[in-house]
Amino acid sequence: MRVIPLGGLGEIGRNMTVFEHKGKLLIVDCGVLFPEETQPGVNVILPDFSYIRGRMQDVVAVVLTHGHEDHIGGVPYLLRERADIPVVGSELTLAFVSAKLEEHRITPKLQQVKEGQRRSFGPFDLEFLAVNHSIPDGLAVAIRTEAGLVLATGDFKMDQFPLDNRLTDLPGFARLGEEGVDLFMTDSTNAEVPGFTMTEEDIRPAIDSVFRTAPRRIIVSSFASHVHRIQQVIDASARHNRKVAFVGRSMVRNMAIAEKLGFLHVPKGLIVDVKALERMKDSQVTMICTGSQGEPMAALSRMANREHTIKIGEGDTVLLASSLIPGNENSIYRVINGLTRWGANVVHKGNAKVHVSGHASAGELVYCYNLVKPKNVMPIHGEWRHLKANAELAIRTGVPEAQVLVVEDGVVVDLVDGVAKIVGRVQAEIVLVDGMTVGGVASEEALADRVQLSNDGAVTILGILDTRTGALVEPVEFIARGFVQDNAWIQGATKSIDDALRAANKVKIVDGPELEELFTQSVTRWMQRKYRRIPVITSVVVDA
Repeated sequence: MRVIPLGGLGEIGRNMTVFEHKGKLLIVDCGVLFPEETQPGVNVILPDFSYIRGRMQDVVAVVLTHGHEDHIGGVPYLLRERADIPVVGSELTLAFVSAKLEEHRITPKLQQVKEGQRRSFGPFDLEFLAVNHSIPDGLAVAIRTEAGLVLATGDFKMDQFPLDNRLTDLPGFARLGEEGVDLFMTDSTNAEVPGFTMTEEDIRPAIDSVFRTAPRRIIVSSFASHVHRIQQVIDASARHNRKVAFVGRSMVRNMAIAEKLGFLHVPKGLIVDVKALERMKDSQVTMICTGSQGEPMAALSRMANREHTIKIGEGDTVLLASSLIPGNENSIYRVINGLTRWGANVVHKGNAKVHVSGHASAGELVYCYNLVKPKNVMPIHGEWRHLKANAELAIRTGVPEAQVLVVEDGVVVDLVDGVAKIVGRVQAEIVLVDGMTVGGVASEEALADRVQLSNDGAVTILGILDTRTGALVEPVEFIARGFVQDNAWIQGATKSIDDALRAANKVKIVDGPELEELFTQSVTRWMQRKYRRIPVITSVVVDA
């Protein structure tokens, strides 16, 4: 069996792994990665489908382990390539992905499964096991083929007091271990964290304290799929006689789905429309919105920037009830500063115990390695430091170092006769979604131009050329954006062009295209030397 990760290794997000056996392909997860500040204008980042694009008819199914965006967000783009790929997952996961596909006007071929079931897709015999995570209805998947048995955990932890009483199926892990797990693919996100992850129940006192002491409105920000955390907020609101309104399209949609399916329990009359809050006392109001990662267009970011209809005021309490994803720190702190500026008391993981992770810490991972006793290990889901830390845990439990494979996206691993080996590499670039464009013009080069524009600005140079003499009919005009254009700058830029043109005309009379290149190069050199700036320069020359 061949294993090809196309996303999720060396990064937090866009998780996707392809399994290949007997000419057929099985995909586990297809998520997105959210852009960083160095990727302006990008909506989301997808796995690279290049390896499977010419073999879409060989794909027997895409299995989704749970309903977070970093595991399901790429499904609409995958189904654009072939709409009838069976989409396999638990009830809540399929409900979330169905709502997403409806927005893309795609009717999926869904196959619902639950823990304890076995299903075959082509040469792959799949068994599903319950795992606990920060979203309900998560699944690990055991993949049996003639080449061996693979156990992929998805995102998981071992919460012993989960809000939904659904424990990670450790007896199932042990049973598979007795059968013989040839390749164990384990969640690495918390591998650097010692001990065991706190239980979701442990944050109840901190949340209750916020609700007990907040004098005015409480605005809670969370992932739109973090059902367990939102359940805690709803319970606290009910205890403290506050009505709850959901803010943001994805939050409203997902919580309606979760309540309808019985994964979110809401007392009758507790939820109200956000417009109804205007008629209530501030001390009776809770709002739950998106934006815990500082996303520019999310509700909380727009509140911080005074661009939302909900205006943050003195005495409001904002509770950030999600983790801080690596790479988002600056955006999050910018939102916190903005909210604080308007008078809000911002409660977050850094100053109160209002968040617990949804991922297994080192102690839990070691426990699983000792339980499963895998022949080979391939850490998944994490940045390099997480993958390395997870690998070291596996080695300490007795897995031979040579059989612990720390790989990156695109590395091909073959499982043959119980031994996993790296055998090559396939293309696995990042694919940018820019507005309605997927890949193509949304390239690394385009991003580099955007970053350069933001740092150094842009200059347009307009000249009118006498083609007979090679001289300019009148002085060039400049249109500058992104830096101060004063008389000294205009004189210096004009002189650099005049000097370059005089030198060029001594050799031959320059024409329009040559003069445009001359304008660009001369002003670029002069600005780099004078201002330590390299703006994006566009030169236009017209004939007199």
